[in-house]
Amino acid sequence: MAVSQNGLIVDEMSEKIITVAERMAMTNGAHTVNVRKILLELGITNRVFYNRFRNVEDVLGVVYQKVSAQIRESAAWESTSEEDFFEHVTEMVADTLIRSYDLKKQFNQYIFENDSRSQSNYEWWMSAIKRMLTYAKEKAYIRADVDVDVLSYSLWCFWRGYNADAVGRGLPKEEAVKGCKYSFGILLDGLRATPAEG
Repeated sequence: MAVSQNGLIVDEMSEKIITVAERMAMTNGAHTVNVRKILLELGITNRVFYNRFRNVEDVLGVVYQKVSAQIRESAAWESTSEEDFFEHVTEMVADTLIRSYDLKKQFNQYIFENDSRSQSNYEWWMSAIKRMLTYAKEKAYIRADVDVDVLSYSLWCFWRGYNADAVGRGLPKEEAVKGCKYSFGILLDGLRATPAEG
């Protein structure tokens, strides 16, 4: 058994609480998860729960971090000279959408709201997108006049907003992926360097 910096217990029971909360959130939505339901599901007391978490938001925060980390895996971008930059980025965005469908489900609203508030998640995505755009600019794949900082934020908004809306509306996954690839492809086409630049 370990103790966290704030004096709370971190152990196998903590993991069980997180697992139950995650299942509840994914099945019925984060708004339906509460301490009482977790206690009933696991047959534990208030004391067992509150020795490990301050409240249900702490538990959902851990679930959010797990889901965010899995979605980030789709944006683990490494360049290779053999691949077409634009096709690779479009596939990466589509993979993020697919992971969103598979992971968010009823947890979508909670994820979307926390994506807006989580500075660390925002910074991770900004860094990943900037790294990708900087590489593309250095290789003259995209226009020389592209402002990487401004465009990174815009791409983050498109990427995140499209995912949240498609999942939230319950669009069929295949339809959403097809629309995302099409739209993102057009957006990327506007960034292509002209033959004179490339």
